[in-house]
Amino acid sequence: MRGATEVRAFVRDRSRGRRTWSDRYITLLGLGLLVSVVFPVIGRAVSAVPGEVDPARAGAGLALVAVLLAVLLTLARVVGPVGVSAADAAWLVLSPLPRRGVLAPTLLVLAAVCAVVGAVLGLALLSALGASDALTLRLFVSVVLGMSWTLAGMSAAVLAQATQTWDGRLVAVLAALLVAAAAATVMSTGPGQGVLAGVASAPPPVWTAAASASAAAAAGLAWRAWTAVARIPARAVLEASNRAGLAVGAFVVMDPGSLTWIAEDAHWRSRVLRSRAWPSRLRGAAAVAWLDWRRSARRPGRLALVAAATVLPVLAARAGGGAAGALTVLAVGALAVAATGTAGARRDAGDASLARLLGAGPRALLSARAVLPALLGGSWLTLALAGLDVVGHAGIAGHGFPLWPLGPLCAPALAAGALRMARRRPIEHTMPVMDTPLGPVPLGPLVWALAGADVTVLGCLPALVAFTTGVTGPLLAAQAVWGAVVLAAYCAAPGRG
Repeated sequence: MRGATEVRAFVRDRSRGRRTWSDRYITLLGLGLLVSVVFPVIGRAVSAVPGEVDPARAGAGLALVAVLLAVLLTLARVVGPVGVSAADAAWLVLSPLPRRGVLAPTLLVLAAVCAVVGAVLGLALLSALGASDALTLRLFVSVVLGMSWTLAGMSAAVLAQATQTWDGRLVAVLAALLVAAAAATVMSTGPGQGVLAGVASAPPPVWTAAASASAAAAAGLAWRAWTAVARIPARAVLEASNRAGLAVGAFVVMDPGSLTWIAEDAHWRSRVLRSRAWPSRLRGAAAVAWLDWRRSARRPGRLALVAAATVLPVLAARAGGGAAGALTVLAVGALAVAATGTAGARRDAGDASLARLLGAGPRALLSARAVLPALLGGSWLTLALAGLDVVGHAGIAGHGFPLWPLGPLCAPALAAGALRMARRRPIEHTMPVMDTPLGPVPLGPLVWALAGADVTVLGCLPALVAFTTGVTGPLLAAQAVWGAVVLAAYCAAPGRG
């Protein structure tokens, strides 16, 4: 039996012609264009690195780096991360070929991803800590640290895919990263600022030693993962390949909305749920919408992460984003949290037969489904704004009024936007292309991406004015009335989209 390399070479030679000089020229030209685009961005990012150490910025930056690394590891754990193409999954994974040779191309791709993501992570780390001296050396050390952390995390994810023991260890690592992010956040506002200042202003030899230790640990984990790949179960590889294939198919047909279905079905498919009696006091639309509440209650881990994410606007403001960064995180976070309670609305948009069988009218059902996203989005926004009140509004005008009352007042508009996101149609690829100063932009994906955000912005207009000019009593009253009007108008016209 030939090895995986010989089999792939045999198929490749007979499935396509040999590479010509024009193919190599196009490849080199593409790489040159990529370098010409990326290098100026890197130069601007390096030039923006502060020369002085700010403990508050350093703590917020370290917390964001820890959160970002935890998110990436969670994504790697959910996706696989080791998967192959559909052809390799059908023919090579289940063949007698050595498992390591079959999975070698995937591992090379993962190593390249770790290098790129690690470099970005290291640059973010340096931007948070600052560089009082030896900018070039500190930049190199930061990039090495970022690459080491991402390589170690990816190796742990591969080991977790191979054995259940390492899966538990990976979960412990994710918990440790979240604890470290919380500790960095607390230290940035208390007596721990001295420790953060000491870490950020440590001499270059200390940074070099830390980078060397991290690189050695990452290399050890990578070697262990490479050894474990030879014994990774075929079932784990096939499941990861199936998930990756579905995700790639969603991007190829430009239907990102299907990724939500993939994640939702993958979560519930392997779980056995206990049957509960239907609430006797609920009737009609309220009974149908009650299923969304049960679905949310059955995922306490996600609710805990949502609650912990309320500190992100404060971290974004302190890490150098200022008021603009805080407002961006507030808008995206509140709408995303509200959208987590709209699974039922998504299924109604695809098939409304269940609602009709239960005798729920479309307007009443849409109004009942709006309660949960309004509660989730409004609560998250209230807690996030309360955090900004604690740190002094992060540059947002207050005029003596606290920001947190805007949270519950914006809840109806958030619910309307989340429901519109859940009920939007697939991308219309027949729409024309619009010429812009940045180049042609297809209107189909643009309209799809803005669906939901447009209603939210419309319903939060008084709040946006308050964020820019200052919170006042009349603006609070206007937001209370206008947000409710927008949600009522949206629920009164239950047509899809």
